[in-house]
Formats: sequence, structure tokens, C-alpha cells
Amino acid sequence: MRTRKAALVGALCAGLSVVLTGCGGGGGTKDPDAGTNGVGRLDPAKIQDKARSAAREASSVHLSGSVVSQGRTYKLDMRLKRDGGTGRVASDASTFELLRVGDELFLKAPAAFWSRGDKDDKGAKGATGATGDGAAAAGKLEKKYVKVPAGDPAYQQFKGFTDKNVLLDGLIGLHGKLARGEHGTVAGVPTIRVNGAGGSGGTLDVSLMDTPYPLRVRRAGGAGQLELSDWGKDFALTPPPKQDTVDYGKRIPAAGEGASLPAPAK
Repeated sequence: MRTRKAALVGALCAGLSVVLTGCGGGGGTKDPDAGTNGVGRLDPAKIQDKARSAAREASSVHLSGSVVSQGRTYKLDMRLKRDGGTGRVASDASTFELLRVGDELFLKAPAAFWSRGDKDDKGAKGATGATGDGAAAAGKLEKKYVKVPAGDPAYQQFKGFTDKNVLLDGLIGLHGKLARGEHGTVAGVPTIRVNGAGGSGGTLDVSLMDTPYPLRVRRAGGAGQLELSDWGKDFALTPPPKQDTVDYGKRIPAAGEGASLPAPAK
């Protein structure tokens, strides 16, 4: 009886050897790309290309993390769509919110943001352009959406933070020779990593499940890290109420001079 049972167990182990690592503690190495979308087996340049293509074709994304520019760290929390975006950019010096619906771009910031600016010998001249009562003028802009005219020099700079393709194209690109890195996970999703210049040129974690979306970017030179999530998840994007909007016409106050904004993508 025991002999027949032993023979039966041996036959079962042999028959299931394709899907099991072994019976009774036998060894075996699991293929990390088994059951995935297969991009983990590609050359690193092709993995990056597929991640870029997936990002461009996606209808929306949630981008959050930090960007280091000119020695200052900026925290980004942006939701982006093909026709606009909304979110917040913050640093130790300034914080502001952006909302773009089509070509209409709105900026919302605290009074301190608007009152920043150069000082002359006689007094403060804030970003509102007013002298003496600049603080009062800045206070009126607090909690308001200030419409940024398309012809204003600051328009393209602010718009860059809300332009999905422009922002992502600049962030996803790695520098130096590309190499395929380790398998890992981001927010529970299995990924394959691509390294640029051994990691000093940035790293990119690409999803191994379904569409090969980029899920995490570590920028070259330690210039920040960003998480990319909610790919294709829709969200509301509507202009602010008129009573909460200030329209300066051809040019807004020179907020960019005091805000020390980073380039949105490099």
C-alpha cells in the first residue's frame, strides 16, 4: 500500500512540475515576467518608448511628488487631461494653484504670493505692481482665481504645469546609456525599472500589468521623484465661478518675478 502511495505522489509531482517549483521542497526559479504584459523582456530603449507612448495616449493622469530646480524643492500635485489640468505647486517660498480648461488658464494664490517682489529704497513694490498699498492689493487677490491672459509672458510658463504631454515628455526622458534594472513594485503593481547612466541619469518604473504606463520617475542628478497614477481616470474640469474670478485683461501682476518658478519640465 505504501509503495503504491509513494508511486502516486511521485507521478503527481512529475506531472505538475511545469507549474510547481517542486514537491517536498524541490528548487525552482519563478519567471518574474510570467503573466505580465511582457515589456520586462524588451530592450531598455523599447521599454522607455512604450512607456512614453502609453503616457501620450492616456486620457488623464495624476502626478505627485517633488522637482528640484535651482537648489529649491517644489512639490507638485497635478491632475492632467488632454485639454487641461488642475492642481498645486508649492515650495518654501511660494504656493499656488493652477486650473486650465482648454486655453483658459487661472492662477490662485495667497496674498504672500502676490506681494512678493523687489524692494526699492523707498518702500515695498510687490508683485501687484503697487507701492505702499501693495499688501492691500495683494489681499484682494487672495482666494481668487486670476485669469492669465494668453499674451502674458507668464502664460506659457504656468501652462507648462498643466500640459500633460509637455510635462510628461520632459519627465520621462532618461539621460545616458539605458539599462534594464530590477523588477519591483509601485503601489502594489509589479514593475520593471529602466536606468539611465547607471541610475545617475534617472530611473523609470514601468507597469508590467496591462498597459505599460510609467508609474514612478526618479529624475537625473537627484532632481526629485514623481509618482504617476490614476491613468485614464476621468475627473471634472470646469472654469471657476465668475464671482471668484479676477480678469486683468492683457496682463496680470508680475507674480512670476517674486515666485521664482522652476521650469515645468527639463
